[in-house]
Amino acid sequence: MNNPPPALQLQDVSLTLKSLAGPVDILAGVSLSVGAGESVALTGPSGSGKSSLLMVAAGLEKPTAGKVTVTGTDITSMGEDALARFRLGRVGVVFQSFHLIPTMTALENVAVPLELMGVADAFDRAERELRAVGLILRTDHYPGQLSGGEQQRVALARALAPGPQILFADEPTGNLDSATGSGIADLIFALNAERGATLFLVTHEEKLAQRCGRMLRMADGRTDA
Repeated sequence: MNNPPPALQLQDVSLTLKSLAGPVDILAGVSLSVGAGESVALTGPSGSGKSSLLMVAAGLEKPTAGKVTVTGTDITSMGEDALARFRLGRVGVVFQSFHLIPTMTALENVAVPLELMGVADAFDRAERELRAVGLILRTDHYPGQLSGGEQQRVALARALAPGPQILFADEPTGNLDSATGSGIADLIFALNAERGATLFLVTHEEKLAQRCGRMLRMADGRTDA
């Protein structure tokens, strides 16, 4: 029986961005592999390239060089439209700043990716996801009517609704107080374990990182175990 491909594989990935002072090397030849169902935390100081690495790994930023493979598919040379189609149902992303659509209710926000996938019962599924994160009484509320913790729960429900194979979380507790952040962390690990998805977590919080099966540290655009 063949082993499944890694959920995520980066091979000698570099990222150089332009600035007024000249080119800035953000990632410097990063190589890593994350197995299917594994939970991996990426830690390191601010400015070390953690979030940039997540953006490249999730197909939200193009690397300058190297190869990115997600769930067995090389996404390196895909265009934006192809990447967006590829991520649907395969990749979920939770950001520090929620990124909810302010003019949509919690239910509508969660239903968006399902509707894009053409799911017939998108709103029924979105309702089930909001129930799973404890927000069934907030379905008709807009983001501006929700607390930070509630907004992050909606964002988590939206990321998990399509049943992704890999969940990327970029400082998911960074904008929350410690008690609320702890609750969000519990929810991420519980739901992720229940669904068997791969978890790639970027965090500066050591306690949160230690809950993952493996920790990687980033410094100066490079990673080490």
